[in-house]
Amino acid sequence: MFITRRNALRCSVAAATAPFVAKAQLQRPPNVVYIMADDLGYADLSCYGRMDYKTPNIDRLALSGTRFLQAYANSSVCTATRVALATGRYQYRVPVGNEEPLTGARQGVGLAPEHPTLASLLRNTGYQTALVGKWHMGELPNFSPLKSGYDHFWGIRSGGVDYFTHKNSAGKNDLWDGNTNIERTGYVTDLLGDQAVDTIKRFTAARRPYFLSLHFTAPHWPWEGPADEAESQRIRSLFHYDGGSMKTYASMVTRLDDQVGRVLAAIESTGQARNTIVIFTSDNGGERFGNTWPFTGRKEELLEGGLRIPAIVRWPGHVRPGSTTNQVAVSMDWLPTLVAAAGGSPDPAYPSDGTDLGPALAGKLQARKLYWRFKFNHQKAMRDGDMKFLEIAGNQFLFNVVEDPMERANLKARQPDVFQRMVADHTTWNAAMLPEDPASISGPFAYGDEIADHFGVQRPAQPTPPPKPPR
Repeated sequence: MFITRRNALRCSVAAATAPFVAKAQLQRPPNVVYIMADDLGYADLSCYGRMDYKTPNIDRLALSGTRFLQAYANSSVCTATRVALATGRYQYRVPVGNEEPLTGARQGVGLAPEHPTLASLLRNTGYQTALVGKWHMGELPNFSPLKSGYDHFWGIRSGGVDYFTHKNSAGKNDLWDGNTNIERTGYVTDLLGDQAVDTIKRFTAARRPYFLSLHFTAPHWPWEGPADEAESQRIRSLFHYDGGSMKTYASMVTRLDDQVGRVLAAIESTGQARNTIVIFTSDNGGERFGNTWPFTGRKEELLEGGLRIPAIVRWPGHVRPGSTTNQVAVSMDWLPTLVAAAGGSPDPAYPSDGTDLGPALAGKLQARKLYWRFKFNHQKAMRDGDMKFLEIAGNQFLFNVVEDPMERANLKARQPDVFQRMVADHTTWNAAMLPEDPASISGPFAYGDEIADHFGVQRPAQPTPPPKPPR
């Protein structure tokens, strides 16, 4: 065919709009870099509305991918969401999922090594796998990332550490290389960034697809920015309630953003950016200094602010750059989504409760029903279409969370049929889960004597000791 400028233009347009599947067939399975922040609120990124600081690197990721506007965490606390992410199932199907969160007091509880995970399923398809950062699903010797599908692990095992000493709430050093406890000097957010960059380079050199889970501890307590080593020496408890500020929180999140920028640069430097899926999200809603606007509620509450999270996906050739999606999604969806992208399949003995988001990323939205429960304050919630059923401390509500994201207008009496149907659906769903464990940990992140706006959250009454017998 004689090549004219018009024909050349037609060819270039046709190539640019060729089916995504055809492009994928020309490449090996995509690398996956899954980045999870800890306790990051829905509006804690400038691309989601934060105004008092900027997150340019994560914003750049959003500009090259898609932002979810209706993404949820599987729980409003860390361990439970991580269990759902790892298994692709409602966390309440396994005992460790009842921990809200898992603590050192619950020895012998963890993610069973025999349960297939996102990491093990990807490894079965030939992927290299690594977890850099927070594990929080069980202690040695019975539980470990290395027992649950990861070839490599570098990070922490507990729920949080001091950013400088790397000691957990029990005062023990909690930095690990595999199953070896190690000592390092440095701000933990930077150390995790270093390890992620090294892992990307090492995995790329091996010329096989890879899966890197990068689970930062930021901006989880304690409230220490990269210049706050003196604060690290001052505080006596990681749960300190006499420290932190908006300025400190900004420094923690912007340092997180710096490390995300380093990771994106490392991917670019390997020449694999076009064949690498990058996901950024959080494990639950914001805590003390987090911004959950336009929602109410926070971590450990099933109000939208405790469950709604930022979620960004960059997947060149599959996701339209600079786009947003109203697809309702939840943490456990990433297992079926990424396993399908890798050409694998879930274990039929452990069917996923999640949904492959591939069609939604291509613009085909899917209707969803999602369910939650939380032991503290006897919380229940369900999302069905635009409607949400919520029960907390014995009070019941029905909200249209699209029209009323602050959950102010209780429609329970105006739409009794919808309310009763959703209550019945939740009851049926809950009957298929494990029952709540009376011994499991669950509670608020603060009481009324610790944070003023928690004035309604009172400490449990201590039982009165029996009177001493007379002498």
